Parts: sequence; structure tokens; C-alpha cells
Amino acid sequence: MKKIFVALCAAFVCASCGVVKAPLSGALYTDVKDGMAVTANAGSSKVGTAKAAGYLGLVALGDASIQAAAKEAGITRIHHVDYQSKSYLGVYNVYTIVVYGE
Repeated sequence: MKKIFVALCAAFVCASCGVVKAPLSGALYTDVKDGMAVTANAGSSKVGTAKAAGYLGLVALGDASIQAAAKEAGITRIHHVDYQSKSYLGVYNVYTIVVYGE
């Protein structure tokens, strides 16, 4: 029983190695959406996304910048920006920027 408890504690400690940006995070699973920025520009008929992913808290790859998301959708005037953070046991993490605009 002691070995199982130690193994579970070690799993939770290792899970925190792959932390994603989020206002809240769960040790087992995180799926959080939040607003990031708003401008005075009118209209949001286009939507662009950009992602970055992390693996085991050891490797993180991708371009989750506002510029990359705007370019992906051909947005030149940004209306607002949201983001979504997902984490699965801290082993696989995804950070997505969502840009709305014209």
C-alpha cells in the first residue's frame, strides 16, 4: 500500500512539470477557455487559431502567438483574443490562441 501511495504522489509531482497557462488547472485534466484582450476595432467575421504543445514537461513546440493566429485567418484588424489551455495529466499540454477580427 505504501508503494502505491508513493507512486501516486510521484505521478502528481511529475504532472506539475507540464503546466499550461490557465486561470485554473487540474492535476488530472484541464480544459479552460478565457479572454485575453479586446480592442476598439469593430467586427469579428474571421477567426484564426495558433497552437503550441508540450510533452512531458520536457519539450514544447509551436507558435501560439497572436500574430500567427491573425496571419492564419488573414486578419489585419483584431477585435478580440481568447485562449484555451488543455492538459492531460501534465503529460500532454496544448495552448491555443484564438483571434477574432477583420
